[in-house]
Amino acid sequence: MPKIVVLNGPNLNLLGEREPAVYGRATLADVEALCQATGARLGVSVECLQSNHEGVLVDALQAAGRGVRAGEVLGVVLNAGAYTHTSVALHDAITGAQVPVVEVHISNVHAREAFRHHSHVAPAAAGIVIGFGVDGYALAIEGLVRKFGGR
Repeated sequence: MPKIVVLNGPNLNLLGEREPAVYGRATLADVEALCQATGARLGVSVECLQSNHEGVLVDALQAAGRGVRAGEVLGVVLNAGAYTHTSVALHDAITGAQVPVVEVHISNVHAREAFRHHSHVAPAAAGIVIGFGVDGYALAIEGLVRKFGGR
């Protein structure tokens, strides 16, 4: 069964507690359950990882790229959190690993502070889902399966 890797960056472990008016009340466990259920519905396995450390996310992207080349991984759903706006390392990991990535943001980052309007991930991403709350994860998984499922 092909696999999709869901990566969550810094502070996403605080979902449900941190700024619920912006991010909602769903917890990271709720997001992971949604991703698992979406994967099961679409016939893919889902592996979830959250880290507050940039290097851990880089390592996971590189590993996913190896999985793509081995025919085991379809792609990655990535909510890089604040690293979206600062991390050239994540951009380089995506392009270097040649892994299909769908960038996800729970809130509409373009309706927020100006510093959130730029993404270092976006130019390397296969697609972006912004502003649909945690449902964006399910949309991203479905998009990966539709676009890359027939490899």
